[in-house]
Amino acid sequence: MKWKNRRRSSNVEDRRGQSPAGGYRGGGIGIPGVLMGGGGIGALLIYLLFSFFGGRSSGSFDGANVIDQTTNGTYETAEEDELFDYVSVILADTEDIWTDVLADYGYTYEAPKLVVYNEMVQSACGVSGASTGPFYCPADEKLYIDLSFYDELRDQFQAPGDFAMAYVVAHEVGHHVQNQLGLADQFQRAQSQASQEQANAMSVQFELQADYLAGVWAHYAEGMGYLEEGDYEEAITAAGAVGDDRIQMQAQGYVVPESFTHGTAKQRMYWFEKGFQSGRLEEGNTFE
Repeated sequence: MKWKNRRRSSNVEDRRGQSPAGGYRGGGIGIPGVLMGGGGIGALLIYLLFSFFGGRSSGSFDGANVIDQTTNGTYETAEEDELFDYVSVILADTEDIWTDVLADYGYTYEAPKLVVYNEMVQSACGVSGASTGPFYCPADEKLYIDLSFYDELRDQFQAPGDFAMAYVVAHEVGHHVQNQLGLADQFQRAQSQASQEQANAMSVQFELQADYLAGVWAHYAEGMGYLEEGDYEEAITAAGAVGDDRIQMQAQGYVVPESFTHGTAKQRMYWFEKGFQSGRLEEGNTFE
């Protein structure tokens, strides 16, 4: 991706070298819910579950008390600092693109903060470790990512490349876009009425919609001339690599479809590609 010498977002918090002064509570949260509307963006059916992976973390949206952070050494390397700059540029691109796209639908986009951390982090959703994977906390409207996830994508998931990381950031920003629509109360009501299996199915649909929105962002990034040869392939490979079926097969040697919360590799690739090709919110109804 062509990212050097371009604008970096000022909405980035660097918490590397800090650790929460408290017990581990797990990370990632779910606020299930469904909206059925008339036309345009209101026709999108949306379900919220904000951690990047299914089955890797636990936790609830309970307004956890914020606890102090203490210094835990210095972790920064030259390679990591460059990656920090890179995700800052990606966040800036999401700010520019979603401001314009949502304005076309009558919405004012309020950009999220991105928190970069090492190993453990405190959010308004609790204390989370790097094993949670990247996540979005709606209680503080912040994205959280440990930059070592770049290495995990490359080494564990065989999804190398800088645009694989861009897909990850864009997916979590997609959750923020969903949250910006102000649907949390309806999501919570639907959660209270759903069985676990139904909630999982809705979660899959919601996560696929975040993949679609990541594709929409990439559509406009390409239109701005930012993508290079091979970038699309890096993103689509990453989307497939984090499918529930592939993660479960790698972890336990078999899959349990009714436990899926994020979608299969095929589904995640399909919806990212559809968003990339379309660039239109109206075609992001993953609940059909």
